[in-house]
Amino acid sequence: MTEVSLRDVEAARERFDESVVQRTEIERSRSLSELTGAAVHLKMEHLQRTGSFKTRGAYNKLQQVADRGGVSRVVAASAGNHAQGVALAATKTGIDSTIVMPENAPQAKVEATRGYGADVELRGEDFRAAMAYAQSLTEADDTEFVHAYDDPAIVAGQGTIGLEIHEQLPEVDTVVVPIGGGGLIGGASAALAELDPDVRVVGVQAEEAATVPESLDKGIPASIDSPKTIADGIATGSISELTLGLIEEYVDEVVTVTDDEIARAELLLLERAKQLVEAAGASSVAALLAEDLDVSGETVVPVLSGGNIDISMLQTVLTQALTERSQLLRLRVRIEDEPGEMTTLSGIIADTGANIRTVRHDRAVDDLRVGEAYLVFQVVTSGTGHAENIMAKVRDAGYEVERVA
Repeated sequence: MTEVSLRDVEAARERFDESVVQRTEIERSRSLSELTGAAVHLKMEHLQRTGSFKTRGAYNKLQQVADRGGVSRVVAASAGNHAQGVALAATKTGIDSTIVMPENAPQAKVEATRGYGADVELRGEDFRAAMAYAQSLTEADDTEFVHAYDDPAIVAGQGTIGLEIHEQLPEVDTVVVPIGGGGLIGGASAALAELDPDVRVVGVQAEEAATVPESLDKGIPASIDSPKTIADGIATGSISELTLGLIEEYVDEVVTVTDDEIARAELLLLERAKQLVEAAGASSVAALLAEDLDVSGETVVPVLSGGNIDISMLQTVLTQALTERSQLLRLRVRIEDEPGEMTTLSGIIADTGANIRTVRHDRAVDDLRVGEAYLVFQVVTSGTGHAENIMAKVRDAGYEVERVA
């Protein structure tokens, strides 16, 4: 028997304060619709005040804590988004908060969490280490731990997204939801199952942090010690018995996507939909673009679950995606190490209309003969055809050239 029902989700929404939790819009994406053969509508949850859906569950939980009384401080562990949700909700309900974040948490998320009124402690290399330390801080009677997903109140609050999708787009066929600990998909799928049992709910995990497929196979929560993915918002490394039970009962399918697919989705959302989302938020769109999920002819809602992207990570993602599309090209050209060679090659590349970003002169390579060197160019191009033309022009000039990673 699952512990979250439509009634719980509806009660959570009744507790919301509009200054804390917003009813986010759904917008149709013409570009994604054309690419997938579906009517794609984006649930813009990255536009919440804290930049993610986490505020929903946190505020529902903290309102109940405040109403019950006897608690003066809450403690939570988070890689970033739950942290901000709990910090804001605690401040709004008049409760102090301490948030434990991994030592490698993005600085933007750390600063935002402090900005919402929380005391922040950085402990451990990953979410699980931060979680263990946070739980050790809750020995006092007036302190309560707020779990990111293993709590019916948190899950019910996240499930209000399902209510909104049903009301905003009643003709929806499929809803695609990122999965970290499973609170979002657990609550949303429970609500949608009662509102419209015909709606298909699909969960998405990053391939290197995918705990749900194994959990479903074994029938118990599985974990990953050190999940490695650019989608830090869904790299929890575990789910709970509560969320696994909801997924087993209400979720129709779970797919995985690679970091490369997530990066492509992030860039596509930025270019075509003009939406800046973090990797976890883009994973739902990555699933639509992957081969494992068929949504052709359907009305589909991918949930853009968060937009709190660290700028250094954005740079990494954009570099990866541009390289894959050959818009960022690295060429290694073998030359006679003589004056004028760099000028000659730069001219050949410039004549194709490409922009040289960097160039490196490398002599310390084993396969070079005496008097030879490599010039390694990083070049900005317009795409695959342009990149191939540049390489052809360099070869036509008599040089040995190869593309390098």
